[in-house]
Amino acid sequence: MLIGYAFYQDDIIVAIDGDSLMRWEIYAIILIARIIVLCLSYLMCRNFTYQVNYKDFILLTTVFIFAIVFFMSDVYMHLNLGVAGDRLHYIVSTALPAAGIMTFLYAKNTMYLREQEQRGKLQIAQLQQQFAYYQEKMKDEERVRSIYHDLKNHLLVMENRQNTEETRQMAKTLRSQITAYEDYAHTGNDFLDIIVKDKAAKAREKQIDFSAMVDFHGIDFIEPLDISTIFGNAIDNAIEASEKLPESKRLITVKAERFRDMLLITVENNTPPGNHLTERTTKQDRLVHGFGIPNIKKAVEKYGGQCSFQQEEGTYRLNILIPCP
Repeated sequence: MLIGYAFYQDDIIVAIDGDSLMRWEIYAIILIARIIVLCLSYLMCRNFTYQVNYKDFILLTTVFIFAIVFFMSDVYMHLNLGVAGDRLHYIVSTALPAAGIMTFLYAKNTMYLREQEQRGKLQIAQLQQQFAYYQEKMKDEERVRSIYHDLKNHLLVMENRQNTEETRQMAKTLRSQITAYEDYAHTGNDFLDIIVKDKAAKAREKQIDFSAMVDFHGIDFIEPLDISTIFGNAIDNAIEASEKLPESKRLITVKAERFRDMLLITVENNTPPGNHLTERTTKQDRLVHGFGIPNIKKAVEKYGGQCSFQQEEGTYRLNILIPCP
């Protein structure tokens, strides 16, 4: 309307057969302007993936409501009263949407900075976790080296005193000293090594036979957070199911390798009899639990992959296929 006033001044409304109507050029200008605004709004919002803050939501909604009120009053004046609003009315009607767009851009920038801050904190936490992992690994290697120096003497004693309680106790002590070192996996990905070691230790505490055959060499396109989501949730679910079984039947097998242009990941575990295939949680606290499998699917689909679930007699298997770029 401001553009129309600039071109036609007081001739913006014409009389036809006694009726006051706006010039057709004004409708054309309004239509073009709205198409441009819609296109710009689409370009701004099509990749919008940030979580809107509550305060930003209130502010954006308030501006939007005021803009709608002025717009509807403008429509009422044109359709019901047959008159155009004054210049102040049109200035306010234009300024409010502009303010809404500026507020949206400000909120979007704030949310982007907030997300970057969270990513930064996550990276720092990952580095701290890796540093702690390497420190622990160095201590374990020192412990194994010290055991190695005494191993010859222990073997001499065991050879001279075969099949006695003393030799059995010595063998048990040696096994317990190197058990922690056996949990280290060499997957080809440092972050995945940490996850596998942590889950292996957790499984051992619960008397679960845990086996991991993972080859992640050359798989560098998956972000550490997604690796943690996929493997962490899958193994946690397997551990949870295994706890319900007798110790003799507790078994978890994790496999991952690249086959041609596909990354194949399989997590398999025994399940209690009568357990039905489901992607939902079986826990009572659904607000806290139940996000494992949906989060796995979301992380896998992020890389164009697919998840499938198979259940046979007493066995549950999660299969993941991810194309390698």
